[in-house]
Amino acid sequence: MTEFKLPDIGEGIVECEVVEWRIEEGDVIEEDQPVVEVMTDKALVEITAPEAGRVTRLHVPKGEIARVHAPLFAYEAEGEAQASATPETQEPRAAESPGTASQAAAADVSAKDFILPDLGEGIVECEVVEWRIKEGETIEEDQPVVDVMTDKAMMEITAPEAGQVTRLHVAKGEIARVHAPLFAYAPEHSEQPDETATAAPAPSAPAPRAAKAASSTAEAPPATGLGPHGRIPASPAVRRLLREHDLRLDQVPGSGKQGRVLKEDVQAFLEGGGTSAAESPAPAREAAPSARPPGEEAEVRVEPLRGVRAAMARQMVASASTIPHFQYGEELDVTELLALRERLKPEAQAFDARLTLMPFFMKAMALAIRDFPILNSRLNEAGDEIHYLPSCNIGMAVDGKAGLMVPNVKAVERLTLLEIAGEIQRLTAGAREGRVAAADLKGGTISISNIGALGGTYAAPIINAPEVAIVAIGKTQWLPRFDSNDAVVKRAIMTVTWAGDHRLIDGGTIARFCNAWKGYLEAPETMLLHLG
Repeated sequence: MTEFKLPDIGEGIVECEVVEWRIEEGDVIEEDQPVVEVMTDKALVEITAPEAGRVTRLHVPKGEIARVHAPLFAYEAEGEAQASATPETQEPRAAESPGTASQAAAADVSAKDFILPDLGEGIVECEVVEWRIKEGETIEEDQPVVDVMTDKAMMEITAPEAGQVTRLHVAKGEIARVHAPLFAYAPEHSEQPDETATAAPAPSAPAPRAAKAASSTAEAPPATGLGPHGRIPASPAVRRLLREHDLRLDQVPGSGKQGRVLKEDVQAFLEGGGTSAAESPAPAREAAPSARPPGEEAEVRVEPLRGVRAAMARQMVASASTIPHFQYGEELDVTELLALRERLKPEAQAFDARLTLMPFFMKAMALAIRDFPILNSRLNEAGDEIHYLPSCNIGMAVDGKAGLMVPNVKAVERLTLLEIAGEIQRLTAGAREGRVAAADLKGGTISISNIGALGGTYAAPIINAPEVAIVAIGKTQWLPRFDSNDAVVKRAIMTVTWAGDHRLIDGGTIARFCNAWKGYLEAPETMLLHLG
């Protein structure tokens, strides 16, 4: 029997109310079937079944409170139900080795599966980037065990309690699904069998699996059978492996549930040369590299689009195709700003703050927005309301190892330059490592893309929807300019390019806003008059 524990429903949520059970005790459930609706302090959430089986107990009645990481309902998995339905197959094994069955049962009871919790709204799967543990290792409560990559950021999963790792269900580089087992462990407080007793059944553990696989093969497995969604089930990692060997999914007999093709099935197919040599081009492909004529191009390397890059692709396509963009360019003379920053640097360093130009850009932007609040607004989904936002949360594009991220500094209008500099340091370090909290990525109202840090001069940025504007800042160049006496002088010039949502902003509005922002930056001492 398996206990389904209520997963994380969102940041900070520790409990919820059971609104409606969609199942009853004794019901048969399918994988991903909706089983219960719960109400948090934010929204109504639907919880689905992690796998097929039969419900044995509902722990929390309708209308009562369920706690995150506490048992919500119990079920007998499909495989467990079949095993319990055929006890006669277990009797001979018990007779052959007295005590072995009871020891195995004790081991099963002591081991628990850690179910991958909800990682955020809409996220259903993630890639395992790095395991911090190995099978057999002892873990402590809240110890980091694995790094996973979602389509938003890198996340660190911690151990729910102390114990010993018994199995890693998902290999590094493969896909883990929300509400599915991630790893198994034996809790520290559980009763462990004697070491001499558990050592004996260990080698025989794979035998039932092998026997089951052999019997299923003999009984014509559903190798080409379709799963519940009308196609042969297989994970993205398996499909990638098939593509690498130029195989079709329907060529490989699947030994998993409902004909699912497993990684082991593909490896066995390749090692055996394939069950249908006429249909499978794999053997010919294996000899292809040595037989390729000189001058022939190598095969294209295929890499799945996942994680933050996949999220960026979707976001940019949606923004560019739904928002009518227009561009506006300007030059800033930041000579005085650079001089002011040099004077303030030593004092900032005394507070362990690295003072770049970005805190000045953000503070000046927040001041200019006071006179042009339309730049800090957004259009509702229906397109018939303008929502003016109470805080100026300025996002900054950071090019990290996980891809482009846009964390934002909250409430810039209420922060000092030192406080803004500290937040920028924190967010930049996290984004470059791919470890930005979800809260830091949400709630942005306007964005800055500092392409000048990479040497760029001009750019035509795409708005980070649902925001209404973004500015790309180019590199600083020392260029000749005429002063008020028509003398040629050396000035620090920076180009900026704005992109605006033409549904809310016109050229005149963004020009006047840019002039106000420019005024604060070109004469930075004027900001002192407006600081709270």
